[in-house]
Amino acid sequence: MPTGHVTRHPANWLPAMRGTMIRLVPAMLAWEIVQLPLYTLWRDGTAWELTFAVLHCTAGDALIALAALSWALVIVGAPQWPERAFGRVLAATVVIGLAYTVYSEWLNVEIRRSWAYAGAMPVLPILGTGVGPLLQWALLPPLALAGARRALRDRAGKP
Repeated sequence: MPTGHVTRHPANWLPAMRGTMIRLVPAMLAWEIVQLPLYTLWRDGTAWELTFAVLHCTAGDALIALAALSWALVIVGAPQWPERAFGRVLAATVVIGLAYTVYSEWLNVEIRRSWAYAGAMPVLPILGTGVGPLLQWALLPPLALAGARRALRDRAGKP
């Protein structure tokens, strides 16, 4: 068994995940509220139904984000993440989140008819997926991940 020097890196992945989720969940909540007019529920739903939808969708977003980030870390992460492999993990998180969103929107709009887009929702040709949910997953996770990494660096006194 080798007895050479082993370099240890601080375990920053857990604070980075926590920091990401602490930033991401409130942003997802705000996004869900802002995009409500893009769904027919805005016009047809009661105050209770709107509240439930926002809370339910935000909780789902949080679970999807945690799963997407976890899978990204398993697939392309490095033990020193977020110092190393940050870009790969960010890209994989976004791709996983977007892929699930396309699937979920298709399943819930087209198959289950759990919700419907209002005329104001722009949709992608061919896929028919709403642009609002896609922008949510393309913009918010990168911002939350970058914010969490920046906070870790600031705390450590690094540039």
